[in-house]
Amino acid sequence: MKTNNVPPSPTEQDDILQEVTKGDYKYGFVTDIHTDTIGRGLSEATVRLISEKKGEPEWLLDFRLKAYRHWLTLEQPKWAHLHIPPIDYQDIIYYAAPKQKVSPQTPEEIDPELLETFNKLGIPLHERQALAGNMAVDAVMDSVSVKTTFREKLADLGIVFCSFSEAVKEHPDLVKKYLGKVVSYRDNYFAALNSAVFSDGSFAYIPKGVRCPMELSTYFRINARNTGQFERTLIVADEDAYVSYLEGCTAPMRDENQLHAAIVEIIAETRAR
Repeated sequence: MKTNNVPPSPTEQDDILQEVTKGDYKYGFVTDIHTDTIGRGLSEATVRLISEKKGEPEWLLDFRLKAYRHWLTLEQPKWAHLHIPPIDYQDIIYYAAPKQKVSPQTPEEIDPELLETFNKLGIPLHERQALAGNMAVDAVMDSVSVKTTFREKLADLGIVFCSFSEAVKEHPDLVKKYLGKVVSYRDNYFAALNSAVFSDGSFAYIPKGVRCPMELSTYFRINARNTGQFERTLIVADEDAYVSYLEGCTAPMRDENQLHAAIVEIIAETRAR
């Protein structure tokens, strides 16, 4: 996957690094919004509850349970030259969904608090504003996608771009065909954990011979305290297709650590880019 942007020079890279590490962190704020969470801890019951809340089919629950049972047989890796405090996996909230205040008559609208949050992050979710950047965005807050822009425009070209959860409901055959083909739940400790408890992420499918006319992007925002974020994203470019995809993620500044354990699978078929 490539973009047409020229990579920054070493001097520009140094300037960017200095700005990020020396400047004030702009994204350390917390959004005051009511959030639906489950209790702390990880068990088979937790995995089943996440799947139930997301209304998933039996085959996906089976995938999660196999991953969880495999995770129980593994040990967390010991990283060389890193001193990471032990992670208490029983002290994490594995599902947190912001409750949006929207009218039942306009379900496509987004809660003003969430809209303001993503505006402050520089991620416009109104398509009129976003059009100038020629980028379609899937915005994820904690465990759920809250808005995907330009879905209809891309669908006119046969391109599917939506949240992973919506793809499971609307395009189950595609998800079932490609899920876990790049990163199996047996691949490593965190792959097994993610496969058991993943919440949301993005799904993109670009049909044969189609060049996606927009940049695709997912922006992950962690907001709720004591939660983990377990992204699952699946990007598929069919034969002779083209797509450019990027991600961003921010979180509030807090004294305690929060775990973000993600899997992004990218499948490029013959001559796809």
